[in-house]
Amino acid sequence: MNQRTKVERLLEECGRTHAEEAGIRLRDTPVPLYQVLTLCVLFSVPIRADTAVAAARELFKAGMRSPRAMAEASWQERVDALGRAHYKRYDESTATALGEGADLVLERYRGDLRRLRSAAERDPGRIRELLCEVPRIGPVGADIFCREVQGLWPELRPAFDRRARAGARTLGLPGTPEKLARLVPATELPRLAAALVRTQLTDGTTEPDAA
Repeated sequence: MNQRTKVERLLEECGRTHAEEAGIRLRDTPVPLYQVLTLCVLFSVPIRADTAVAAARELFKAGMRSPRAMAEASWQERVDALGRAHYKRYDESTATALGEGADLVLERYRGDLRRLRSAAERDPGRIRELLCEVPRIGPVGADIFCREVQGLWPELRPAFDRRARAGARTLGLPGTPEKLARLVPATELPRLAAALVRTQLTDGTTEPDAA
């Protein structure tokens, strides 16, 4: 089986991004970008990936879709939403981090992460640094954000982090981001990165962040 056929099959079997799983209609506008950031916060602890996605769905269902709504929700409302998704052990600390992160996004970027992009002058390294200033977001969370958003922000392409590259090597695919990017159109890069990461998370558990 050649590499392109492998990639086509991989995308068919497990090419859904976390944003898609969480019901986020990803566009380069403030609300969906913030929702991806919320997902990154939820993924930044050692918890099952499907639980983190379910927690995002519960938060959004409860109306906490924007930084303003997240900040205005009570700490207990955030805890309760996380609890409904069985996001245990980390529910209280994560509720605090979500509130503090919403405050930071509002105060520093007026609720619009495109201003973070502008503040970073579209430099990928600087974007990651600024993302890591959000409570609970560390290198892993920043990698997830960049993987998910690379379809919208071209400067992040190709975003294949350590786990995605490991997945590629396991499948006999190229181990460098540049070579992997040649196997699919730019619009498919987020799906390919997500699929490759899934090959490494065999127990369904997220990798804890360094935040």
